[in-house]
Amino acid sequence: MRSSSSLLAAAGVSCIASGASGGVQLVNDTNCDCFLTNGSEPTYFTKHMFFDFRSLSQYAGVPNIITDENRTSMAQPSSDYFSSQKWTDVWELQSWSNNNGDGQGLSGDATVLMVNSANNVYIEKNGDGNAATSDTFMTMRTMRLPTFQTAAEFQAHDSNYQFLSLRILARTVGDTGAVSAVFTYRNAEELADIQEADIEILTRGPRDKVQYTNQPSYTEHGGQGNNPRAARNATMPRGLEWMNWAVHRMDWTPKCSVWYVDGEEVASIDFQVPRDASGININSWSDGGNWSGNMSVGGEAKLQIQWIEMVYNTTDKNVQSQDGNIGEDDGDSDHLGPRGRLARRDGNRNCRAVCSIDETTETGIASKLWEGAAPRLSAGGQMARLWASAFGMSIWVLVRCAI
Repeated sequence: MRSSSSLLAAAGVSCIASGASGGVQLVNDTNCDCFLTNGSEPTYFTKHMFFDFRSLSQYAGVPNIITDENRTSMAQPSSDYFSSQKWTDVWELQSWSNNNGDGQGLSGDATVLMVNSANNVYIEKNGDGNAATSDTFMTMRTMRLPTFQTAAEFQAHDSNYQFLSLRILARTVGDTGAVSAVFTYRNAEELADIQEADIEILTRGPRDKVQYTNQPSYTEHGGQGNNPRAARNATMPRGLEWMNWAVHRMDWTPKCSVWYVDGEEVASIDFQVPRDASGININSWSDGGNWSGNMSVGGEAKLQIQWIEMVYNTTDKNVQSQDGNIGEDDGDSDHLGPRGRLARRDGNRNCRAVCSIDETTETGIASKLWEGAAPRLSAGGQMARLWASAFGMSIWVLVRCAI
């Protein structure tokens, strides 16, 4: 077994000196050329984002349900937070419905009209004394009304994400018949050409089970879930249930999609992994179909989120919007090659300052792992696994120069 110091020397890595306390070096993202994840499929990413809903009491308030389907689809954001540039530069609240609008009824096998509303995405004060891990959180609400289901969704403003590691600290509460979902999405005219990796919590199912899928898991006429290679129905670790606060993580990499709960891997799928630039969606919904189930009138479920964090790459090619249209990239995008080499429009350079959102002491702030030539990850990740064996259970631990 090679020592960590010899591995560093072989990789041409400069050790990051730690302070007297031996703590990690927290840095601003501008000090990072790229971000390296831990886990079974470690991957380099070029960008980092963090949305924190834990201390937003100035925006908190639970809006009343809008019971008219037309009025709710036209609702304004529930607070100024969702009109702020920080939010709108990345996310868009949705107002679409599952009404085909062409006299053909509802889409798919839905039996209930579903209408998304900005009114159902809001900041809520944490009144749960037994699980008060934050002052506030974001809530996404879905409720069954007598004539329709009101629901909540927001999606990324752009659809040029190509590989990512996305994490949310979240829980799902409420009645049966709803779905909480986080997923990448690339639209297509044919079902077989749709690309999607997702996390789905079904409130009609066992409270310790989460569904993970590289879509489509079914055919036009085959029904949901008829390809076991595409999906896993996994058990949450350590007795957790989806009504408990937990960090749900999805790593979409070129090789596979991998999912974690509180840092523990729960599923990995290498079948029909999404390949092309995609968008990102988060929603809370029900439509009375076979997948969500039928929520009783007056029933309500909520996806509640304390924070969202993501490291990701973007493509510099033509990208597809979520409505299927193709447009030109804005010219500022970049992507990471398979050997940790950062490719940008102003030329190529090595990913020398490598940071982590895993080996950090403060959620949302990266730590610097090293400076120097990045270790090269082969297709099988042998270099990463060598580091993993050298450093034990944590793949990327900050190397102290004093050692």
